[in-house]
Amino acid sequence: MNIQFIINYLSKLSMNNNREWYHANKDDYKKANAEFEKLLHTLILEIGKFDSSILHNNPKDLTFKMVRDIRFSHDKSPYNPAFRAHIASKGKLPVPVGYYVMIKPGGQSFLGGGLFADMFKDATAMIRDYIVQNGEEWESIIHDPEFEKNFSVRGTALKNVPTGYDKEHPQAEYLKFKSWYLEYPLKDEELKDSETFSARAAEIFHIMKPFNDYLNKALARFQMPVRK
Repeated sequence: MNIQFIINYLSKLSMNNNREWYHANKDDYKKANAEFEKLLHTLILEIGKFDSSILHNNPKDLTFKMVRDIRFSHDKSPYNPAFRAHIASKGKLPVPVGYYVMIKPGGQSFLGGGLFADMFKDATAMIRDYIVQNGEEWESIIHDPEFEKNFSVRGTALKNVPTGYDKEHPQAEYLKFKSWYLEYPLKDEELKDSETFSARAAEIFHIMKPFNDYLNKALARFQMPVRK
């Protein structure tokens, strides 16, 4: 796998973010995409050493499209110059939560975990209720030394504790959240050596696994909305 080829392609796309250039360089896109799928295959095997629930995944099924929805955006660039994937027991669905990878030049790459989506009210309620009942476990996870060294919990949040929850609850600040996720930023130079990066990524994902496990226990009965 050649991550540098991915970076080079994305850098060029970022500077030529238009349909004409994209289609004229479709072969390079296909090569870069193939390299990204090789990376995902390696990550699946590495993550599978500590989380076998993701081993059945096919890399092709985990990736997201580059095409942007520009209907309501001031930015009319047609493409997001990034390769992105979510590796979880049910593939790239946001629930169950899993391991997120984004390769984007300019220091915008990162490894992620947790629930990024905040549009599922049922999921938000389930996690809040679980934190209320399992606050000590939550604290033990987010204050683990290795966790604190690498992450801080992020997410969209309300200004106040929502109605129905105790404002004095020990985890009140986290009850304000509507999503709970982690991001581990990556510098471009960290991506140059594919083997080193894969090993480091697996190490980071291993550290975030207890956080993912906690959220997935909270979301055990969640069902994705059915599109009508």
